[in-house]
Parts: sequence; structure tokens; C-alpha cells
Amino acid sequence: MFTVIGLGNPGKEYESTRHNTGRIVLEAIAKKNNFSQWKEDVKLKAFIAKGELGGKKVQFLLPNNFMNNSGTSVAPLITSPKVLETIVVVYDDLDIAIGGMKISYDRSSGGHNGLESIIKRVKSQKFARIRVGICPVTPSGKLKIPTGLGRMDLLLKDFREPEYAEIKKVSKKIGEALEMIVSEGRPKAMTLFN
Repeated sequence: MFTVIGLGNPGKEYESTRHNTGRIVLEAIAKKNNFSQWKEDVKLKAFIAKGELGGKKVQFLLPNNFMNNSGTSVAPLITSPKVLETIVVVYDDLDIAIGGMKISYDRSSGGHNGLESIIKRVKSQKFARIRVGICPVTPSGKLKIPTGLGRMDLLLKDFREPEYAEIKKVSKKIGEALEMIVSEGRPKAMTLFN
């Protein structure tokens, strides 16, 4: 069974922030695909919802720790290298424009604390991830962090309404990509969606 992990921070104050994009996306996909209600798994310190994508059983997991401790919720699931192949991590990426996404595999964390925590705890980077764009763009389409904001400031800012609409739109595409990863394999999904 595939496990898809949506990265973010717990707590009401982080719900609509850019850094919570992984959680926002998985919640939208779970709802659209009639997954079970989210249930807390105390042992994993995470919320889990189960359902089907592409005719295969899938579980979605939202770590209930802060971003830089995400790995503590994932590590207990990894009992072999084979299990690692059934993990997909969905998270925010400031180097991709809002509304964009990219599937990657066996890469470094790129400085993302949540991903770094998972890599350290599972002692491998051989798993799939879907990077979701969260960076604002200029009218000509160039990435642009607003003046006066650092990268971390931007991560913890809420999405503006039109940006949130873009995230909802890309959630549909990510749902389709996940369906293909689960049913036909990551290489095919990377060819089609990247």
C-alpha cells in the first residue's frame, strides 16, 4: 500500500500558510476521492485517512509534529527498502511558481526542513516526492519574493485568495499524478507530469 505524506505544521495559525501546502493538497485530494475521516494515530503522531486511487488502496498521512520533526512520523513505517518505494512526500517548494508542480526522486532535501528530517530519519533519499510551487510571480511569469520578505517570512505567510485558488487547481493535477504513481509507476508519472 502506498503512503502519501503531506508536510506542514500543526495548529490553526499555520493552516493557510504556504509552508502547509503539502497538508492543504492532501486534504483536498482526500475529500475529492471520498477517503475515510482523518483519524489520529498516536504512535505515529500523525493524522491518517485511507482510500483508493487508481483502484489501489492508499493512505494519506499528515505528521502532527512541526515541520523539522516530520521524519519521526514517517520512520516507523519504513521497515525495508521496498517499503520506501511506496512512499510519496508532498511539500511546498519556493523555487517553483504557484500553480506548478514537479515529481522527483532520490534527490537531496534542497534545504527543505521537513524533507531533510525524513531523509535523516529513514536514512535514505530513495523515495518519490511531489514539489508544489508556492512562489509568487511577476506579471511576466518570473518568480518573485515580495520586497522586504525573507524566504522564511514568505513560507509562514498565508496564501492570498487568488493564490489559494491556484493551489486548489494544482491539487487536482497532483491527485492525477498520484493516481498514476500508484497504478502505473513513478517513471511514467514523471514522464507525463514533469
